[in-house]
Amino acid sequence: MTDIASAGVYALGRRTVKRLGYGAMQLAGPGVFGPPKDPATALTVLREAVASGVDHIDTSDFYGPHVTNKLIREALHPYADDLVIVTKVGAVRGEDASWNRAITPAELTQAVHDNLRNLGLDALHVVNFRSMGHGHGLSEGSIEEPFTALAELQRQGLIQHLGMSNATSTQVAQARGIAEVVCVQNQYNLAHREDDALIDELEAAEISYVPFFPLGGFTPLQSSTLSDVAKRLEATPMQVALAWLLHRAPNILLIPGTSSVEHLRQNLATAELKLADDVLAELDTVGAEKG
Repeated sequence: MTDIASAGVYALGRRTVKRLGYGAMQLAGPGVFGPPKDPATALTVLREAVASGVDHIDTSDFYGPHVTNKLIREALHPYADDLVIVTKVGAVRGEDASWNRAITPAELTQAVHDNLRNLGLDALHVVNFRSMGHGHGLSEGSIEEPFTALAELQRQGLIQHLGMSNATSTQVAQARGIAEVVCVQNQYNLAHREDDALIDELEAAEISYVPFFPLGGFTPLQSSTLSDVAKRLEATPMQVALAWLLHRAPNILLIPGTSSVEHLRQNLATAELKLADDVLAELDTVGAEKG
């Protein structure tokens, strides 16, 4: 079995977690809506992840909605003491599977209580405020009211730590003026590198950066350079893309998602894949290819 601790650890609030975690989004049905076709396999994937050493799981009650949180509870509750479950709030799903903003204090309070109930927790370990921009992209704008509402729920003891999702550098700074921010979760990967400066800012502040869509998301990474490097290293392109992220900065925590035990094992095996400086330099050109 792969020793995922070989990829290192990093602080996530008061906890320290292994840098290779697991994202539960793909456990929901197509389009992250509805139940999985094979609930038994979903439960197996979650249990395999934790048995393999994963101590950081990313989820949200709007995945499904309610689907992934209930699966996590069924598979893993009562939770291991070292398991950190990170959820996010700020959206709800429409009956047509649309993603809709839900950022009023009342909506956020409801979302926190939904997460607590469906996960079976007395206090949420980390709650990321998801800023809903254009589609799934970034959008500037004040987050003072919603983040202040979450900070109040934290003071009430319902949330241990706060983070940000889909946030700009300006919004992160504003949030840090309201309450401590322990992580930022944005889109970032080998070909989508707009957050390079933000990652460096957060590293200096000892704040975790958690890239979502580390493998491209709804549009998987495709690059001849990536494929060539993977072939030489006898690895998959996705393993190389994840390994590049681990090399990019020590504060990066990975949450690659999958609904397959085989793919989970491949993702976790990335912990033992080391990239030489010349390979890293070669991979750095992929962003230019996509530009």
